[in-house]
Amino acid sequence: MRIAVTYEDGKVFQHFGHTEQFKIYEIADGRAVSAGLLSAGGTSHEALAALLKERGIDVLICGGIGGGAAAALSEQGIELCAGASGDADEAAAAYIRGELADTGVNCDHHGEEHSCGGHEDGEGCEGCGSCEVCGGCHGCAPAIEGKNVGKTCRTHYTGTFNDGTVFDSSYVRGEPLEFICGAGMMIPGFDAAVANMDVGQTLQVHLTPSEAYGEADPGAIITVEIAKVPGAEEVSVGDQVYLQNSYGQQTVVRVTAKDEKTITFDANHEMAGKELNFTIELVEVLE
Repeated sequence: MRIAVTYEDGKVFQHFGHTEQFKIYEIADGRAVSAGLLSAGGTSHEALAALLKERGIDVLICGGIGGGAAAALSEQGIELCAGASGDADEAAAAYIRGELADTGVNCDHHGEEHSCGGHEDGEGCEGCGSCEVCGGCHGCAPAIEGKNVGKTCRTHYTGTFNDGTVFDSSYVRGEPLEFICGAGMMIPGFDAAVANMDVGQTLQVHLTPSEAYGEADPGAIITVEIAKVPGAEEVSVGDQVYLQNSYGQQTVVRVTAKDEKTITFDANHEMAGKELNFTIELVEVLE
């Protein structure tokens, strides 16, 4: 059996979609016989799930995780054990001993019943640490056509706002982004741009909100009484929490306002409503 743990500085990293690496444990005879690190490569959570599957991972241990990412892992047949924290080695050992339960570290949202947890300061939408986003965040991606659709593409890219500010770059991470073109693992405009590119080609594209993360939805902003949200006293404006509905579906939201009596959550992606620019270099296409 092989166990992967979201990993940073010896600890269980608290956001699956933002983790830069996993610690991989090879389990035999009820103990870890070897361990090593695996780079996440800054990919979307569907691509992360596929990466773990390719590496023969049976179980993922992490802190916080969204519904889309959990579904992607389930589709790959990978068991999820969310809600872990502290030392990564001890978390893996606790799982082997049968002492680590899947808590799903989240902010329950069942009518008037809420509880906040698993938040981190200053991080974006879970699973959208770079420019990509899976179908779990934006629904099913529109069908696109092109010679690269259905193939695994590796691209370098730099993303900028209209004022020239760089918000993300694979060049900084030093590793191309890998995804299946047309599978809904990327925002629509990025996917469509890569669909007909040639290896070695560099393309510049400007994306409207509809081609990127969509327009901001006022209906995705809710304000509730702090007294009805256990744990809300501990979160601050700018933090992330997980809202979970009665069907177990999780959504990552940001705390955008808070006063003595109420707290406001925004489920819109932090890039919603923004025009984005990308310089994309197609490095490789795997058949």
